[in-house]
Amino acid sequence: MSSRLVRAGLLTGISDGLFSTVLVTFFYGSTPARLWQGVASTVGASTVWVGLLMHFGVAFGWSAMFLFVVLRAGWVRSLLASPYGTIKVAALYGPFVWLVMSLVVIPILLHHAPAISFRWWVQVIGHFPFVGLPIVASINYQGLPRGPAA
Repeated sequence: MSSRLVRAGLLTGISDGLFSTVLVTFFYGSTPARLWQGVASTVGASTVWVGLLMHFGVAFGWSAMFLFVVLRAGWVRSLLASPYGTIKVAALYGPFVWLVMSLVVIPILLHHAPAISFRWWVQVIGHFPFVGLPIVASINYQGLPRGPAA
């Protein structure tokens, strides 16, 4: 199980990090350093390295949460085993991660409501391929018990 979690956390951190970096650099007119400093600023820090560590910590946290759910929810394992199950679950889980982070976690840390804008919607959609898919595909459900919680 730990290798699944490591794979999911690393792939998600890398894919979502690259997605975010490309967005800010080529579409939003900012820099990668400002992106990761912005992440770090949610806890009062200002260095790129703190932002990157936080980003990977969050990627591992959401990967661990998904592994926990898969091991305990038979209906999720059944959905994963269905045709295109990985894609179905990733299409739900990725946007779910963004919704929780942007509507609950980040507002608690920054003490203000999110700005629901075009960029916010880009993140909702982008979290399917760049967060949901690496997590769901990496937590390889093959060999996990099916059906009701074990």
